[in-house]
Amino acid sequence: MAFDQSQIHGTVARGFEKVRDAFIENFEKRNELGAACAIYHNGEKVVDLWGGVRDKQTDAPWEEDTLILVFSTTKGIASLAVAHAHSRGLFAYDDLVAQHWPEFAVNGKAAITIRQLLSHKAGLSAIDEPLDLAALGDPDRVAAAIGKQKPAWTPGEKHGYHALTLGWYEGELLRRVDPQGRTIGRYFQDEVAQPLGLEFYIGLPADIPRERIAVLDAYAPWRMLFNIHKMPFAFVRNFLNPRSITARSFSNPKVLGLPKRYNDRAMQSIELPASNGIGQVRSIAKAYSEFATGGERLQIRQETLDALTEPAATPTDGSLDAVMRINTAYSLGYMKPSADIRFGSSQRAFGTPGAGGSFGFADPDAKVGFAYAMNRMGFYLVDDPREAALRRAFYDCLGISQP
Repeated sequence: MAFDQSQIHGTVARGFEKVRDAFIENFEKRNELGAACAIYHNGEKVVDLWGGVRDKQTDAPWEEDTLILVFSTTKGIASLAVAHAHSRGLFAYDDLVAQHWPEFAVNGKAAITIRQLLSHKAGLSAIDEPLDLAALGDPDRVAAAIGKQKPAWTPGEKHGYHALTLGWYEGELLRRVDPQGRTIGRYFQDEVAQPLGLEFYIGLPADIPRERIAVLDAYAPWRMLFNIHKMPFAFVRNFLNPRSITARSFSNPKVLGLPKRYNDRAMQSIELPASNGIGQVRSIAKAYSEFATGGERLQIRQETLDALTEPAATPTDGSLDAVMRINTAYSLGYMKPSADIRFGSSQRAFGTPGAGGSFGFADPDAKVGFAYAMNRMGFYLVDDPREAALRRAFYDCLGISQP
């Protein structure tokens, strides 16, 4: 059955029609279920598209104000809160973590800097102490568990994707430096979301109606075996070895490794700053746009903007990611363009992709804030064909080639 284009809604500015064409093709050719894409250019919203089905079971349509859980795309939003705190002078990126969090200075972590921690170089991608949802809802219990963790490698020598843990470390650091002691979700609402008029939550409020939230069409982990050709072989091999740092980085608590569980309200309501942010896709794009165009509304200092946009420093042992097993580049809570993850118009771009295919990033050179998210999860680590098609179409409109 041909796709009904009446399910596509929103607007594109003149000159950006190719993005709408790619968005429609995602439904016609790439098995899209429901999705949204928003892009800001030079501070103006030039793409705001949504369409398809937000709930496969009821066939309910994706609405203009539909919210979607974006997995690790959350990391970028959480890191904007951290950058805001840096801009307010609450810490310096080259401070030792232990200057602000004394309990952190155990098990070989005394010399770890905030820059190393935020750049996935600290060796803290896995947590040994078993955690569950009850523990994750208590910031003090989380801080106690992650504060005593021993690094999996000598900090600074390697980097490896802190898939679940980065958000917990960011959250505790922010609690320590914020004079009000706010959680990262609360800090983001107060200092970033409200001033910019965003609807995005790290920890979903109880009064948000369930019907506003797109239901994830999430895969069971065993289905990865039938889609391993879409992922790097070395990653899959290590992921299936429970003793590897790759498997350990994604397996505690086990519930966070089950994508379908992220549809549960209990999972959505706690703060998981690395994995359970929920919001409107246009809010993600608008947040990145603020930082891509100088941060004037949030009064972000140039020192902070310069730190976010400078190229990532390669670890001593090279760019091979100890967890993902591909070449990556990280800086201050973000992925940066690298040999295996290419986006934006220059090395100054920064953002984070999320499991299943979502992606949000800032491109300061082109003055772009980009966001895409969907409810039918794919299997690509990066460059999901649906997201890549939208990104390439947009940059083609600017006359900038994308790989």
